[in-house]
Amino acid sequence: MKLPRDVGGRDLARLLARYGYEITRQTGSHLRLTSSAGGGVHHLTLPNHKPLKVGTLSAALGDIAKYLEIEKPDLVRQLFEA
Repeated sequence: MKLPRDVGGRDLARLLARYGYEITRQTGSHLRLTSSAGGGVHHLTLPNHKPLKVGTLSAALGDIAKYLEIEKPDLVRQLFEA
């Protein structure tokens, strides 16, 4: 599945709110997101850039999918096709 090329860090943080992620702090140009929805606490740091590099976006989505115990293509569909 092809990832969108125009997603920024803050945009992704808004999309991830449905999975319990909240911005807990910002240091410089990086956002720290935290979720406790998947059993345990998960922290994720995203650059607050627009757009995110495709590799950065892919790595973040892979990490989130692993934490939520869903397949990465399913997560991408839920986030960007909804």
